[in-house]
Amino acid sequence: MEDMVGIQSAFCGKRVWLSGHTGFKGSWLSQWLLELGAVVHGYALAPETTPALFDQLKLSDRLEHEIADIRDAESVRHSVNAFRPDFLLHLAAQPLVRRSYAMPLETYETNVMGTIHVLEALRGLSTPCAAVIVTTDKCYENHESGRAYEESDPMGGRDPYSSSKAMAELASEAYRKSYFQNRPVRIATARAGNVIGGGDWAEDRIVPDAMRALDQGLQISVRNPSAVRPWQHVMEPLGGYLQLARRLSVDPSVAGAFNFGPDPESNRTVSDLVGEILKHRPGDWVDSSDPSALHEAALLNLSINKANRILGWRPLWNFGQAVEKTTTWYAEVHTLKVSPLEVTSRQIAEYSEAMATCDFK
Repeated sequence: MEDMVGIQSAFCGKRVWLSGHTGFKGSWLSQWLLELGAVVHGYALAPETTPALFDQLKLSDRLEHEIADIRDAESVRHSVNAFRPDFLLHLAAQPLVRRSYAMPLETYETNVMGTIHVLEALRGLSTPCAAVIVTTDKCYENHESGRAYEESDPMGGRDPYSSSKAMAELASEAYRKSYFQNRPVRIATARAGNVIGGGDWAEDRIVPDAMRALDQGLQISVRNPSAVRPWQHVMEPLGGYLQLARRLSVDPSVAGAFNFGPDPESNRTVSDLVGEILKHRPGDWVDSSDPSALHEAALLNLSINKANRILGWRPLWNFGQAVEKTTTWYAEVHTLKVSPLEVTSRQIAEYSEAMATCDFK
C-alpha cells in the first residue's frame, strides 16, 4: 500500500513534461497530475477530435500548453531542456492500427523517430529526471497462443502500428544501455492494455464508436466481435505510469519495461464489451466483420506479475466496474449535461480512494 499511495505526494510541486497531453489518455493524466499539485508542461499537436476531452476539461488554461510536433527534433530538445523536468512522460503517438495501414510513414515517424527525439532531448539533461516512455501491449511478437506476454518476450508486430511501437521499445532499451547508465536521467517503458474511459472520441475505437451509435439511435457496428482484448479503465495504466515514475526517481534498479494490464478475467471479447455497455444503455449491436479486412490481432494477453512484484501495482477496477465508469461518464456528460471536469475529477477521486484503501496481498 505504501508504494501505491506514494504517488499521492510524490508529484506535488514537481515539474512534469508530458507529451501527448491533448489526447485521450494525456488529458486524463494531465488532470490527475494537476490535482496532485504538479507543474505540467504539455507538448502535443492540437486536439484531433471534436469534441475533445482536452477542450472539455479546459486544460489549456491550467497547464503550460505547447502545440508542437514530436517529429521536430529541435523543438523537442528545446522544450525538454528549457523546462528541466523532474519527471517526463512520453505518450505522444499515432495510436491506431487501421490508420497505420493507410499512413505508415506518419506512423513510423511519430512512434519511432518521435520517441528517439525524446530520448535525444533527455541526453541533454544534466539534472535528475525519471522518464517513462509509453508504448503498447501490441509491441510483442504476437503468436496469438493465449499465453500472457511477459516483459522479456520478443518484440514484433505484423502491422505498421505494432511494429513501430516494438521499434520504440528497442530504441529505448538501446538508449538506456548506451547513454543512461550511472546518469541522473533514468529511462523505463510502459506497456498497457486496451484502455477505455469517458472522453475518448477517437475514430476506430469500439467505445466511442458505440457511444456515437447509441446517441444516434443506431445499432453498434462491431467489426471484430470475437477478438479478445485486455480491457482496462484509463486510470489503471495511468496509475502504473505514475507509480513507475515515482519509483524510478528513487530507485534506478526499476529502469526497464513494465506491463500494466488488467486481471485475467478482464481479457474479454469485443462482443462481451459491447454486451456490458448495453447493460447500462439501451440498444443493440450488429456483427459487421469482414473476412477481407486488414489484419488485427484476435488474441492478446499481458502478464502483470513484474509490476505487482516490483512496484506493488495491481488493477483495482474489474471489467464490470471499468465499463460502468465509462458509460456513466458519457451518460452524465452528454445526457445529463454534467460538467466533464466534475465527472472526470470525481472518477479520479474514486480511483485514488481505491488506491488508498485496498488490501494488497
